[in-house]
Amino acid sequence: MINRKNFLFLAFGIAFGFLLSRAGATSPAIISQLLLFDDLRLLWVIATAVMLGGLLTWLAWRLGWRARNTGAPISIQHKPFKRGLIAGSVLFGLGWAATGVCPGTALAMIGEGKGFALWVGLGIVAGSGLGSWMNQRLARD
Repeated sequence: MINRKNFLFLAFGIAFGFLLSRAGATSPAIISQLLLFDDLRLLWVIATAVMLGGLLTWLAWRLGWRARNTGAPISIQHKPFKRGLIAGSVLFGLGWAATGVCPGTALAMIGEGKGFALWVGLGIVAGSGLGSWMNQRLARD
């Protein structure tokens, strides 16, 4: 059974996917046009998301917001550089270049019924697993 919290996550996810679709972020052609600097409409969507995220992060810090589950103050932790980030970044970029799909929009594409996005989703899962495995191996060395 879906509890209230899970229902809210589902509702926000559906709304976010809808907005991604309306903005054109689920179209490989529009993403390619953005990356080639032919059509920058999607850039404004990305810039708006970054500004909104920055504003909310600043508000969380300034107003002393606390995490609902732990009650601890919300903070941004610095993460140290790891060698696995290089391999993961290359893998991420190769997957994006090979598919023409932004990994963040793959679920929205699946929701739109774009069958090839299922393969992209499987690639994301496999790549995440491979990246995690590589990171663990590099951490042991």
